[in-house]
Amino acid sequence: MKKRTTMLAAATALLAATSLAFGAGALAASRAPADGTGYTTNGYTDLGSFPEPQVCHGVEPKCYHDWGNFDPAANGYRLLVYTATAGPRHADLGPPLGPGLDPPLTAANVVQNALIRMGQENGFKVDWTEDVSVFASPATLFKYNAILFFTSRTVLDDAAQTALRVYIEGGGAFVGVHNAFGTEYNWDWFRGLLGGAELYDHAALQTATVDVLNPDDASTRGLPRTWTGEDEWYNLVPEPQGVRFLAAVDDSTLAQGQRGYYGDPGMGRFHPVTWCQYYDGGKAWLTTLGHDAGDWEANSAFPGAQYFQQMLVGGIESAMGMQPFCQGRGDGTRATFSAALRAAGARAVPDGSAEPPKPPAGRISLAAATHAMHDAECG
Repeated sequence: MKKRTTMLAAATALLAATSLAFGAGALAASRAPADGTGYTTNGYTDLGSFPEPQVCHGVEPKCYHDWGNFDPAANGYRLLVYTATAGPRHADLGPPLGPGLDPPLTAANVVQNALIRMGQENGFKVDWTEDVSVFASPATLFKYNAILFFTSRTVLDDAAQTALRVYIEGGGAFVGVHNAFGTEYNWDWFRGLLGGAELYDHAALQTATVDVLNPDDASTRGLPRTWTGEDEWYNLVPEPQGVRFLAAVDDSTLAQGQRGYYGDPGMGRFHPVTWCQYYDGGKAWLTTLGHDAGDWEANSAFPGAQYFQQMLVGGIESAMGMQPFCQGRGDGTRATFSAALRAAGARAVPDGSAEPPKPPAGRISLAAATHAMHDAECG
């Protein structure tokens, strides 16, 4: 009990000292290197973010608008998948789709086919499109319990932006996968929907260890505490803020390093890959994973595919309201994990900038520290 009390007291103290705002503030100010540059000499420092969005956001359901726009008992659960690309197009998306809703697919449209299969196996209907005119009216979007983006660059016109925002404000849900973080770079509201994060660059495609940080969410429940996956491990600038972190990559297992193609040295000790939040009346479940076709194929032997798909289905179901959304003990923000590292005897990394010490016998992993705190809280 004394150990548990010490752990929780450390977490509480850190949380009290940490701003959960997206914009410049106490948290962003604390990250500024002494020489005024954006990076420390040994790793990643968040460069700061964008003007504070004037919307409710965070991990508390008080930011959600339950305004009666969805009736699953009468209409079931429906997911709209949007895979339009105005820039890089991942091979697993296959050839561009024709106009309208539910255009013909080929076997090469791996992502779209996989999501249809996931819906069939788990009791929700899936429609798919790359036609921006489908987003012309909020009334169309309100037919869907959630909308999933695997997109790139500017894929929404003014009417579509308006419709998406109204949909979210009316209690809709958003699922952002992989290159959704390379989408709508110049729209601050959308960046907030992503948790305040955007793709800057990424390291080489390589295997690494994924740590489950929060085993209590619908998307992570039942997953092993760590698993081996293969991805590009996006470097995010800014990094997500004020969200509930669900999974991260262990940077020490990136054999080819974190440095990206535009020079980002990597996100350091705390490198999140999956998180969730309430935002502007709606819900958002987000992951940077899902790069390769092997992630999506049924019965795939691709590293981590089974766990990625299990996590994604849980995220979709929770966003649509089939399961509780964005669950976990505490607030699940960065301060929680810094506190866990401190309690486990490791060097905390409150700003994500400094490389941890490398003791000869290894180091305390973020996953091990957070699981120790979780186990203490559970008694």
